[in-house]
Amino acid sequence: MLGQAVRLALSAVSARPLEPKPQSAFYTEPDVIPDEPGTILRSEPARFYIDPFRLVPAPARVERIMFVSRNRTGAPIAVTGTVLTPTRPRTKRADRGLVAFAVGTQGMGSQCAPSLQMAVGREYESVFISGLLARGYNVVVPDYQGLGMPGVHTYMSRRVQGHVVLDALRAAQNFDHPDIPRNGPVAITGYSQGGGAAASAAEMWHEYAPELDVRGAVAGAVPADLELTAWLLDGGPYFGFLGYAIAGIATDYGVDLHDFLNDKGREVIARITEQCLFESLRAYAFTKSATLTADGRPLGKLIGEEPLATLVREQRLGEGAWPRMDTMLVHSRLDDVVPFEAGRALAERWVRQGARVHFAPGVAPTHAAAALTSYSAAFRFLNARFAGRPMRANTARYLSTLAGPENG
Repeated sequence: MLGQAVRLALSAVSARPLEPKPQSAFYTEPDVIPDEPGTILRSEPARFYIDPFRLVPAPARVERIMFVSRNRTGAPIAVTGTVLTPTRPRTKRADRGLVAFAVGTQGMGSQCAPSLQMAVGREYESVFISGLLARGYNVVVPDYQGLGMPGVHTYMSRRVQGHVVLDALRAAQNFDHPDIPRNGPVAITGYSQGGGAAASAAEMWHEYAPELDVRGAVAGAVPADLELTAWLLDGGPYFGFLGYAIAGIATDYGVDLHDFLNDKGREVIARITEQCLFESLRAYAFTKSATLTADGRPLGKLIGEEPLATLVREQRLGEGAWPRMDTMLVHSRLDDVVPFEAGRALAERWVRQGARVHFAPGVAPTHAAAALTSYSAAFRFLNARFAGRPMRANTARYLSTLAGPENG
């Protein structure tokens, strides 16, 4: 039943492709971008529909914002996003806190930005966002670099994604909204690409944005090791994710993929950088990357060699960095997109460096079903962190039995 429900929901969301088209004036890049991350550049009222028929508006006041963040090298960039504040009465606490929700894979085209998809009822993670609102949380949803704004989306670029999530929290607090105090408590969450962005933000917080009162971070299905993930995606139904990662990282580092790809490969990358998620899934499901490369080797081999190896290795989470706040990692053993071992190994790397982590392995079949079943754990984690209750870390298991036969 759950699998059928997921298929029906995704079918409704993906019924009509979002074609590339000129964006509204709001998404025009400003002539001057200030240096201070989190600075609000512009804002406007917006809409957020939960369903693709635009019959059910989310229970929130919705504001679209443009704010300052930083790219991989630290230069200021303009990024867009959405600030949501609940309209329902908050019966338990006047301020439940601010949550940055890092979205999962949206696609590569600028038209795929969450702020645009929410406005037309096509954001497939709207159920989780609405759940946060129903629990009284203020929410900020960043669009990431290259979504909404001009330029190629830097998909899976670790530092960029971490910067954008933390700067979205800064921007929401700088928005002068009466329900969002400037120095109030915040938290971070996300799943899949969003899990990677949330994990990166958690690692970077103490150095990049220490003024934020971050109470905790929860990250699901984190693609912490792109080399490991590439082999699972290649030739499978989610090949588009692998194409996104290669295109996004190569663009971010200024690497020309022309010499690595054959004519078909160059055509696929050119098309995929303008598509949204469901377009790419339909167009490139079960594609084998060896049919796209100049020498017939799969991408998993190519990214293990220079010059791509260093670029890909720099995206690996848990290498000399770890969260200084309570963190929960959620990952299904039966995930068919991000290998379970990628999340398990990240937990172990973090713990060995001194992090307090609660690892929550699951057995939900498929990546999509595991996302739905992870919601309740994420809500409980956030509720407890904002309430000031201590987290029970299960770190001893990571260092002793987690890698054993029982814990896989």
